[in-house]
Amino acid sequence: MSESLMVVHPNFDGVWPYAADHFHRLWKAQGEVEFIRLEPGDSRTVGQAASALENARRLVSMGAPVTFECLKAMPQLEEAVFQGSYGSNFNDKARQLLKERGVETYRHTSEGFWGQTVSEYGLALTLCALRRIPQLHRQIINDLAPWNYNPPGGVGKPGARGHQFGDDPNFTSGTIHGKRVRIVGAGNIGSRYASFCSALGADVASWDPYAPDPCFHRGGGRKEWRLDRLVSDAEIFAPMVPLRDSTRGIVTAEHINALPKGCLVVLVTRARICDMEAVRRRVLANELALAADVWDIEPLPLDDPLLGRPNVVHTPHNAGRTIDANKRWAEELAAQFK
Repeated sequence: MSESLMVVHPNFDGVWPYAADHFHRLWKAQGEVEFIRLEPGDSRTVGQAASALENARRLVSMGAPVTFECLKAMPQLEEAVFQGSYGSNFNDKARQLLKERGVETYRHTSEGFWGQTVSEYGLALTLCALRRIPQLHRQIINDLAPWNYNPPGGVGKPGARGHQFGDDPNFTSGTIHGKRVRIVGAGNIGSRYASFCSALGADVASWDPYAPDPCFHRGGGRKEWRLDRLVSDAEIFAPMVPLRDSTRGIVTAEHINALPKGCLVVLVTRARICDMEAVRRRVLANELALAADVWDIEPLPLDDPLLGRPNVVHTPHNAGRTIDANKRWAEELAAQFK
């Protein structure tokens, strides 16, 4: 009989649709696994769904209910993961039993599993906004005007439209190389984004009062000690911290108002780390450009004034979900087992 047991609830698959099967493949390479995927509406616990609890030494529950009685019926259990869609899913009584039996329980120690996915997406949004790629793509579907690079009146003028020039000079545009990139956050996402921009030749500075120095070293830029100095000369401003009580509104209206005119703001973690009313006001006044995957209102209403603007690139909050992030989610848990 198998000593490894996995039980997956469809609610988990709805959030991480590739993670459970990848975890299963990793374990199958080591030996036999009892793998159970519950059907929608199936409310059975792990103990009710599995066939041979008494043999289980390793358990992974992905969204499936785990009770005290389930664990009591698993006397040989040595290692376990109890993971719902976004966190652990077992109660204090069950936790105490595991402690008494010396069962090792594993969890994600950080959100590094989607760090690469989100940071690359942030880089892509930055590039798209600098060159107006989404706007031009949309325009050429219905209009030939974007192909006409002639300056007004057909006479070349300094600062006017020219051949193969589609950028908006009123906002930060062109290359990342040489730009002053200013980042709030030096964690899983911010440090990766910083390293990408540094590699492309940007002048990178980051502010993060919670991150240790090695996080800044990874980014390849310099550590800024004051947020008010960080925003003062930004050409590209990227707040990249998770939304917690300590970070909600950490970028205040005063900080947003201090951003230089024409600055590009990149949002890929959570919008409410910023004073979004101030962001909206300056974007709608054509003082800032915005490239965002996260918003203060989700989904954005179809009549939201931020949609369809020439100084806004917008996507529907999907930066963190790739097949690769699903796989990393599984791998970072599976690696902790003996």
